[in-house]
Amino acid sequence: MIVESIVVGALQVNCYVLGCEQTRQAVVIDPGGNARAIQGTLRKHDLTLTQILATHAHFDHILAARALQAATGARFYLHPADRELLAGMRQMARAWGGVDPGEPAQVDADIVPGTPVLFGEQVLEVRATPGHSPGSVSFIDQAGRRAFTGDALFAGSIGRTDLPGGDMDTLLQSIQRELLSLPDDYVVLSGHGPASSIGRERRSNPFLETQVFDPWS
Repeated sequence: MIVESIVVGALQVNCYVLGCEQTRQAVVIDPGGNARAIQGTLRKHDLTLTQILATHAHFDHILAARALQAATGARFYLHPADRELLAGMRQMARAWGGVDPGEPAQVDADIVPGTPVLFGEQVLEVRATPGHSPGSVSFIDQAGRRAFTGDALFAGSIGRTDLPGGDMDTLLQSIQRELLSLPDDYVVLSGHGPASSIGRERRSNPFLETQVFDPWS
C-alpha cells in the first residue's frame, strides 16, 4: 500500500493519502485543509481518489473535504453519530480557527464500524473509537500493521474530551477495547503529531497507565 502523510491546516492535522499499487485507487483520511497539496500527492503517485474518509467531524479534519469532492467526484464518508458536529462545522471553525470555510461537504455514505473500506486490492478495518467525538472511528490496516487513530490516541497522549460530545470514560474504554487489543508492533498514525506504536503507548502513555486491558470486559 502507498502511504503518504501531509500536515495540513492551521491546527497541523495529519492527512493520510493511501493508494493501491495495483489499481491506483486511493482514499484520503482526514483532509483538514490544503486540497491542492492533497491533489498534488495523488498526482505524484498517479492515484485516482475514490473515497474521502473522516475519523471524525471536527472542522480541522475535514476543511478540504468539499473541495476534494468537487475536484475529484470522490464520495465523502462519515460516521452518522458525528453528523450534528458536521452541521455545526462552520460555526466551530469561526470560533476556534478564525476561518469561515463555507458549507461543509455533503455526506455520501455512512462509515459503519465492522464494514471494511475497500479500495482496489486494499482493505481497511473500521473500529468505533468514540469519546473525542460521538462518531470517532479508527481505520486499521491489518496487512501493513497500521492504525489510523484520528484524535483518539496520540503519541504520549489521548484526544481531548472537553468539546461537545466528548466523554473521557468513553474514550478510555474505546482505546482499551479497540486499540490496545492490537499487537504491540502496530504503528499508531494519529490525527496530530508524530507516529508511535501500540506497544509504546501501552507501556508509557501517562493517560493509559491505570488502564489494564481486559478482553472480557
